[in-house]
Amino acid sequence: MTDDRTTEMQTLYREAFRNFGAVALWNMRAVEEPTRADALAITAALRTHGRMDGRRLAERIEEICRADH
Repeated sequence: MTDDRTTEMQTLYREAFRNFGAVALWNMRAVEEPTRADALAITAALRTHGRMDGRRLAERIEEICRADH
């Protein structure tokens, strides 16, 4: 993953916890320097419990994380 994509992924990861922590990610702990695996690990919860906005954020995270694969 390029540095730009890593930075964007980490920004979206933090946004997810800021906006959906209490609703969708309440049982997960945010890490300070999230990896690709950390970001992908929260997408299922965002899709399931984050309403449409959470689903869109999950899709953006997955797109960035899988862009190089």
